[in-house]
Amino acid sequence: MIDSHIAALLAFAGRLDSRVRRTLADPQQSARTIADWTDALADVPATLPDTGWDASQAVRRYYEQRGADRSAQYRPVEPHDVLAAWAPHRAELMNRHTDPVPSADPDDPAAWREELLGTRAAVATGHTPPAQYRAEINPAGQERLAALVAGVGTGPRRYMPEHVARELAPFRPAQAQRDALVAEGLPDPLGAKCPHCRAEIGKRCRSGYRRHREISGVHPSRIEAVVAQLGTQDERDEAEQVRLARLMCQPPAPRASRARHTTGGQHR
Repeated sequence: MIDSHIAALLAFAGRLDSRVRRTLADPQQSARTIADWTDALADVPATLPDTGWDASQAVRRYYEQRGADRSAQYRPVEPHDVLAAWAPHRAELMNRHTDPVPSADPDDPAAWREELLGTRAAVATGHTPPAQYRAEINPAGQERLAALVAGVGTGPRRYMPEHVARELAPFRPAQAQRDALVAEGLPDPLGAKCPHCRAEIGKRCRSGYRRHREISGVHPSRIEAVVAQLGTQDERDEAEQVRLARLMCQPPAPRASRARHTTGGQHR
């Protein structure tokens, strides 16, 4: 708020409180009061019609003595009373705000961060209304987004570029084996919940009773569960099931071991 806003706000408070009216009667005291209020409420807007904020209503609520608050009986309204009313409203604005994608170059982190923080500061001070992208989505769109988010990482769709997967294959032998089986049309070895270690779908099998450690292979009971999902005994030949089970049970090739540097002499 600026000087004119503070003067109008104090004039409104003077109609409600004679103590404020007597303070404004002295020109010098009135000028000092307006200057002090302007410095304290520089980041508080006077009105925000789009979000329902009005500083005069905050002053009015102070004198209404809500919630058994009797502060107005002992002192007139002060800047911190307006700040106390503005703080929850500002928090609500920030909760409703969704950061828009900055127009700055993403390769320039300083400019990207400066624009992002500038947008948030503008919303926090009331200069810009919050960007409510989530609120603008209709119920049908919200259900569609929820379905898409729920299926991320659980379906057959790949969420990694092919060339990136090929580059990471030497460092992820187990995942590379799964991708190779799926590419050949075979079922995913982790496509069913493991009855032995109770590993979830897509999670590797574990060993140990207390300290669960992921293993590179797959428990036989899990392979049987995956094969059982393909069809009954009449629909698929037993030899074919055995072949699939053997393929999926093959552990991935171990990583190439590197020589470790030792100090303190040679080991014999």
